[in-house]
Amino acid sequence: MPASATRKTLAVLVLIPVVVALALWAFAWPAARIAPRDLPIGVAGPATATAPLEQRLTERDGAFEVHRYDSEAAARTAIEDRVVYGAVVVTPQGPELLTATAASPVVAGLLREAVTAQVPPGTQVTVTDVVPAPAGDPRGSAFGAGLFPLILAGAASGIVATVLGLRGARAAVTLVGAAALAGIVGVSLTHSWLGVLAGDWWTEVGVLGLTVLAIGAGIAGLAALIGKPGIGLGALLMILLGNPFSGVGSAPELLPAPAGALGQWLPPGAGGSALRSVAFFDGAGAGPALLVLGVWAAAGLAVLLIGGRRAGATATPAATPAPVG
Repeated sequence: MPASATRKTLAVLVLIPVVVALALWAFAWPAARIAPRDLPIGVAGPATATAPLEQRLTERDGAFEVHRYDSEAAARTAIEDRVVYGAVVVTPQGPELLTATAASPVVAGLLREAVTAQVPPGTQVTVTDVVPAPAGDPRGSAFGAGLFPLILAGAASGIVATVLGLRGARAAVTLVGAAALAGIVGVSLTHSWLGVLAGDWWTEVGVLGLTVLAIGAGIAGLAALIGKPGIGLGALLMILLGNPFSGVGSAPELLPAPAGALGQWLPPGAGGSALRSVAFFDGAGAGPALLVLGVWAAAGLAVLLIGGRRAGATATPAATPAPVG
């Protein structure tokens, strides 16, 4: 066997286990370590009545970030504004738990368990779902599953545009057009057909389209900057890290550090958070996620446009001087 063939064989034998280990780390590690980490929840009621419960919650090794509210109405508003995932309201009749399964069914279930464990044995905890998940997706599983194909669509658009050699404005227009169509198709299926989303139709299209564009432009921009390795780096960021670190299936605050925080700086995580906000909370809390998506999309498109102009200037032949005499 030639030396070059031997080196290629050894490279494949080494690369495959490394990729498997990296994929298992990225996907299995966050899932195996799901637990509340500074999870924002509220406590409402008279200070004298809520103080013991608040103390017990804060003593759970940084599991909860407790917000104090004077009334049940204030706690409900905080949930609807996506400031907290839920709240415990202490009343003379007993504790009442306010949840929002639309924000995360996993967190809603976790809060039920945590609050039930904190009250005296035999105490009945009344649970009220302030912002329920849609009837078409009560467990939130379709919401998380529906985002992954759009991540793949965004990655595919960036890779295909690069492989086909599209540059400059042509590449930018192609990515924007593909993202817009992906957004329309995605919302048509998840909102109109499956009933997974419940917000304004065109706003959801905009968020899904921006998510696909941020992923595609990010990969194409990296490829324009550093060549073919940029495709691999972009796929690593968007799919291998961005998807499992997104927290779409649970919540970013349930993932181990730094996965939860890092995921919100990548388009898949930001796109999931923004879509949840516009689909169930009238856009509350969507600002930071939309900013992340906008930065990725703008940066990627800017690199493509600047690179296209430079390529065009390089390809233009120098003007031939007129003959003398």
